[in-house]
Amino acid sequence: MNFWVTYPLVAHPYNPEFLTKDSLTRFSVAAEAAGFSGIGFTDHPAPSERWLAAGGHDALDPLTALAFCAAVTDRLRLIPNILVLPYRNPFLVAKAGATLDALYDGRFTLAVATGYLRAEYQALGVDFDQRNALFDEAIEVILGVWSKNDFAYQGTTFVASGQTANPKPDPLPPIWIGGNSRQSRQRVARYGQGWSPFPAPRSLARTTKSTPLESLADLRPMLSELWRFVEDAGRDPGDIDVSFGSGAGGNPADDSFNPDAQLEAVAELAGLGVTWSGVGVPGDSLDHAIETLQRFGESVIG
Repeated sequence: MNFWVTYPLVAHPYNPEFLTKDSLTRFSVAAEAAGFSGIGFTDHPAPSERWLAAGGHDALDPLTALAFCAAVTDRLRLIPNILVLPYRNPFLVAKAGATLDALYDGRFTLAVATGYLRAEYQALGVDFDQRNALFDEAIEVILGVWSKNDFAYQGTTFVASGQTANPKPDPLPPIWIGGNSRQSRQRVARYGQGWSPFPAPRSLARTTKSTPLESLADLRPMLSELWRFVEDAGRDPGDIDVSFGSGAGGNPADDSFNPDAQLEAVAELAGLGVTWSGVGVPGDSLDHAIETLQRFGESVIG
């Protein structure tokens, strides 16, 4: 099992302690030293004040922040958690991803989803109701311009008349599809190398308009469906990564955390085909976050 961690800038108002060069450096280096395999950042370029006040969170730009982390580490995979693909012109995403991959030894994973904040779509000038079509269009463009010269494409809001963008990543970065829906699993089977669902209590699922995912009992049938889609597409399920975290054992930041319960749950997840596990750490202080990284590394990652 590979473990990855999302930078704990996940509250509003944000903790300014996490917005310094020194803090981001210390956190990234500590995560790598503790045995984590990847680091992620959330994507909210223009959240509404209403959403923030209702429990949302502030965020750094994920691609910029990942480039910083990459420069101070040697091994961590760079995994946005997640990039809302329709927010951006796909040629810009392809260029940023190829740049990260080239400069940092092929460590970039393009983890993407459609997002759910209508107000953020409106602020960015993107049609919320077209998000699924725009998402699939973007994947076609990214894979096309990463692979071909003189690439032409008639998009919904743009026309590519024969574009060539270098450097081209070789091999191509893996693409993880985020989301709990059947459509996300179908996309994995069609063109993805990973599936990244997110824990969604039924109350949250209503807000995000996603499928509830609270337990392994919810995850098992989703995985069975994913493997069926993958096999029907003529692909090997063993080539597909799945990322899902377990809350077993309690909060890793608490003294009552039970690493044995976490290890047991991780073993069960691995048996279902899960290959990556996301870990949350506290954002109340940098020292507490780093202490949690170290504790989890010693007691679980080993």
